[in-house]
Amino acid sequence: MDKKAKNILHYSFWAVVAVVLVYFCLRSVDWTQFGEALRHCRWEYVLLAMLFGVLGLIVRGLRWRRLLLPLDASTSAVTSINAYGIGNAVNLVVPRAGDVVRVGYVINRSAQDQEGRRLVGFNKGLGTVVMDRGLDVVLAIIIAVVLMFVEREHFGSWLMGSFSGADSKSNIWWLLIGVLAFLVGIIILLWALRKKGGMWSKVWQFIAGIGHGIASIRHMHKGWLFVLDTILIWIFLWGTSASIVWALQDIEQFASLTLADTFLIMIIGCITTAIPVPGGFGAYHGIVAGALVGIWGIPLSLAMIYATLNHESQVVVNAVCGIVTYIHESFIRKP
Repeated sequence: MDKKAKNILHYSFWAVVAVVLVYFCLRSVDWTQFGEALRHCRWEYVLLAMLFGVLGLIVRGLRWRRLLLPLDASTSAVTSINAYGIGNAVNLVVPRAGDVVRVGYVINRSAQDQEGRRLVGFNKGLGTVVMDRGLDVVLAIIIAVVLMFVEREHFGSWLMGSFSGADSKSNIWWLLIGVLAFLVGIIILLWALRKKGGMWSKVWQFIAGIGHGIASIRHMHKGWLFVLDTILIWIFLWGTSASIVWALQDIEQFASLTLADTFLIMIIGCITTAIPVPGGFGAYHGIVAGALVGIWGIPLSLAMIYATLNHESQVVVNAVCGIVTYIHESFIRKP
């Protein structure tokens, strides 16, 4: 089986998984209750959530640019924002492929050295993406772990019960340790084989290039701006979560939710990004709605309204911004 066929099979598999997840999420919904609650929605707050989504995309593009500048000082804010927007739109259809696409757009705009090579090569550019994505994943894990202890009676028990099972709450930790040990072992093995030449040398050079891109964070100018961008990104994520709750404030079950609750809902939503289904369809709805039911006792039909409004509003944002940035980057700003 050639590479193209394998890719088609891989993406088709996750597309089917997304459809199955959506089916299981929606099959128990009381559509009468769903429709009645939807009529009480305050749509101005949904628009506010979408505005937070746009602002978050812009700041993410600017933050990523700070990782690219040590590699190529000519990288413009417009290029990094456009590339980020295009990548997000691609991820709606093909999970993770958008990250590769946005690197390609930046490489296409990158300056060249004296030998005609792009200053931002693919492996270095991919390294900045790993750093960009990895930072948010690490922060989400740290916050989730803290919340497990602070809110152990609610969030902690729900999280461990969902991912570990009632009889073995330590399984998730052993799984994480095992994955980390496996990755470290692979890197050590490739480092040991790097001098044998051939394929091993090329693989190590590729990994080393990614490492160089990740290390670009050490050479950033005005690193405090990177920290500020990260804080703003999380504020906008929180604002998105809160805005959807405010949109449903006329529904009794949502009226009592606090800003702290919306922050917790945001963190739970971040967990769903680890599941590589197209656009997060099904995974986000199932996990977030399940948390609203399990932690706050909100009926499934109402919980699904929150998940649907939050997810689909951001899908629209990413799709529209992706189209706009693609047109601007590919046709108006031709290299």
